[in-house]
Amino acid sequence: MAKGGASSGLIWTTAGDLARNRPVVLSLYRQILRALNSPELPLGHAARLAKKAECRAIFLFGAEERSLHNMRDLVEAARHTLGLLNRGRLPE
Repeated sequence: MAKGGASSGLIWTTAGDLARNRPVVLSLYRQILRALNSPELPLGHAARLAKKAECRAIFLFGAEERSLHNMRDLVEAARHTLGLLNRGRLPE
């Protein structure tokens, strides 16, 4: 259940929303990290580590997010990124 006033313009998450989204977000995070290890990606070792660090930073920042809209955007972007990585392409 989300709370928010008409004047605030944002819908904030509740503990239940966070609990429901946590397994999805963790799963996407792990899948992206595994996909970054794919030999099909044109990355050297340092570039691969940099991409993993970038992914970690995005998800750590997203873990503090309390807006339902922003959480949905994070999940949607993660799914899109995972699709690109699984096809051997890097997101731009």
